Amino acid sequence: MNIAYPDGMNDERSPSVATVIPVYNEAEHIEACLHGLLHQTLAPSEHMILVLDGGSSDGTVAKVEAFIACFCGPEYPTLQLMNNPGRTVPHARNLALEHLPQSVRFLVEMIGHAEVQPDHLEKRLESWSQCTSMASRPLAGVGVRVVASEAEEGPVSRWIESVLASKIGQSGGQFSPFSRTEPTDVPAFVMHDRTALEAVNGWDASFITSQDSELSMRLVKAGYGLYRTPEPAVAMHKRSTLGQWWRMGHRYGFWRTKVLMRHPRRARWQEFLPWFGFLATLGLLLNGAVFWWALPAAYGGVLFVLAFVNAFAHRSLASLFGVPLCFVMLHTSFSIGLVDGLLRKGRLPRDRG
Repeated sequence: MNIAYPDGMNDERSPSVATVIPVYNEAEHIEACLHGLLHQTLAPSEHMILVLDGGSSDGTVAKVEAFIACFCGPEYPTLQLMNNPGRTVPHARNLALEHLPQSVRFLVEMIGHAEVQPDHLEKRLESWSQCTSMASRPLAGVGVRVVASEAEEGPVSRWIESVLASKIGQSGGQFSPFSRTEPTDVPAFVMHDRTALEAVNGWDASFITSQDSELSMRLVKAGYGLYRTPEPAVAMHKRSTLGQWWRMGHRYGFWRTKVLMRHPRRARWQEFLPWFGFLATLGLLLNGAVFWWALPAAYGGVLFVLAFVNAFAHRSLASLFGVPLCFVMLHTSFSIGLVDGLLRKGRLPRDRG
């Protein structure tokens, strides 16, 4: 399968940066995503956008095709659409790695429900130069900070965002609100060096979720450096219902187990605290200890303090209930997912590709 360029573009352009967007049923957000990428301050000839569709049935393909027809002049970067028979994100990114023009040096990870500012790619390249000067090893990728989309509304979205921003919500992971350029093992929305990706054979398609974390571990193991920078940021439409939140937590726990089975040294003790707390409390209760309730009470107290701070910041009494609920749902679903990952094979998610 070859990428077909619009008439007259193949000979004129040699993009060095490609934004790769795997999509599945992203009709609600794909237009905003593409609009930001099509209006970058980076010269159009230096950038291209590749959308890989995994079988959308909600009109996503039609919207991308409409953008291709509308934004096809020399003042816009090349926008392409490809079919992704494998359907998953790692399949899409490997397909892009295989078929992108040889001039492309950098692959920028993006998703259909994310948006960027007009100077995003220009700042990406500036950050790459800065991180290259800081790195002691060959640089494989630079991630960015993930923020909530300005369009996000509703109390559940705010509760979820508060949990993701907390250290006890995701233990310094990809959604952490860091404030300085630094080395990391968990970059998000990474701009990768193509030669580094090819050196480790790209993404492992057996990981339906957490494929980026698994790739980062292999890059580090191969001797490459990874960094993250607070600017530019990516605005992401995150989960906005409690049902989506539960499924996300379970899925991340499930695939975290799969990653740790491959890379056991990357485990963090914080990930298993809910299980430790549950088993310790159960043991105290079964042994008739008077203060068996101490650990649950301490946990509840911490959640109440976090909820109170959030309620005060947003002037929302509902946060006193919603924030602790989202914490409990995340810790429970993630912990169940950790065990489930030992028992079953993975399957495609129902809500997003």
